[in-house]
Amino acid sequence: MRIRDTLTGSAIDPSQEGRCRIYLCGVTVYDEAHVGHARTIITFDVFRRHLESLGVRVMLVQNFTDVDDKIIRRAETEGVSAAALSSRYIRRYFDDSDALNIKRADRYPKATEHMQDILGVIGRLVESKAAYRAQNGVYFAVSKSSGYGKLSKKRIEELYSGARVQVDRSKQDPLDFALWKIADSGPSWPSPWGEGRPGWHIECSAMSLKYLGESFDVHGGGRDLIFPHHENEIAQSEAVTSKQPARIWMHVGMVTIEGEKMSKSLNNTKSIRDALARWGPNIIRLFCLLGHYSKPINYTEDTLAELVSRWRQAETAYHELLHAISVPDQTEPTGDVQEGYLTRFGQHLDDDLNTHMALEEFFGLASYINGVVAKDGLSQSLAHSLLREFEQMAGILGLCMSVAPSENVPGIRESIRRRALLRAQKRYAEADDIRDMLEQDGVDLVDRGSETIWIKREAIPGQDI
Repeated sequence: MRIRDTLTGSAIDPSQEGRCRIYLCGVTVYDEAHVGHARTIITFDVFRRHLESLGVRVMLVQNFTDVDDKIIRRAETEGVSAAALSSRYIRRYFDDSDALNIKRADRYPKATEHMQDILGVIGRLVESKAAYRAQNGVYFAVSKSSGYGKLSKKRIEELYSGARVQVDRSKQDPLDFALWKIADSGPSWPSPWGEGRPGWHIECSAMSLKYLGESFDVHGGGRDLIFPHHENEIAQSEAVTSKQPARIWMHVGMVTIEGEKMSKSLNNTKSIRDALARWGPNIIRLFCLLGHYSKPINYTEDTLAELVSRWRQAETAYHELLHAISVPDQTEPTGDVQEGYLTRFGQHLDDDLNTHMALEEFFGLASYINGVVAKDGLSQSLAHSLLREFEQMAGILGLCMSVAPSENVPGIRESIRRRALLRAQKRYAEADDIRDMLEQDGVDLVDRGSETIWIKREAIPGQDI
């Protein structure tokens, strides 16, 4: 497998000696997570699932920023503590993440639980003269970082021309950034430089060092983190260790609405919670995987509605396979059996996690299955083979097919039997009542001559837009 590194532009194998260590920048927990966050988390979930399908041992660390000026301001507005506010949104994040079928990370470190680690890294930076104490805190000296700007491809001259007026005039340089902020109010911790709290960038350097070591495999996040967050992480970490912190920097493109980045600051977000209520987890996952992860994608209701149609075809294919396996063997289908969907699927994911083309193979397999059913019917042996491919693809993509609870299956079969009797007696209205009743429970019936199969559908309220 190869992932294109943002820093060098090179395609690099993310694993070494059968393992891959990943640090993923998580959310700042002062509000509901939105679809833009979901895209990043889902991308890395599929990345991890694919690596694991290749036999790679993955260690995934995803942090929470749970002390931040935005958290403090929001907590003051609501009249609650910053800790209570961040705890609330961490719980909601996990609710959303679980609903999206995202595998839990190995660790979810919080900044507030790693203050000694953060202070230790700041102390090393001050001792090495890479950072200095100022009136309002401790700052990293950008001038001491010879390669500053290499990730974002920004030149120092350009950064100076765009620098904002300094908040702390005791800073030595307008580009210097805070490692520790002296605090007169809000959450604070003791330090050798005064009571305060950490800057945003130092949190991730300290926690990645603690859990993944001085140099690990992949550091990820949204493209909006390239500058300044990840640029500053590189400068800090290299100043402490003299090593490149990550072999690969992997960044996920933004979700846009009408051409603008989905952002809380722009007040144009679609929360994961609301999107789930309207479209369900599978459609949200499919949307987030539609384009190449490094490029932006535009959130529209029309796009999501189109995905519902494709998902319904995949559901039909899956239940056709289950049905073929459950009945006595049929005649082998005539003609050439198309193969290679799973192989091509894996090749696309190996090629810089090209989920767009991998999805085309998944839907291509579904279309092939439905075509074989329409033309010749599925044999048990072919259905078993195709089911293995289908389920492996769906598993890597994190898609969950709807199935009826086992205790409901006898009742569904009995309803189909009664409906068949009513139709034989030409009591069509009563037969239609049974169909309508099953549809209300998410069960569709497909009549094929004298045979009827049933398909459990995912409930998607947004399909009726």
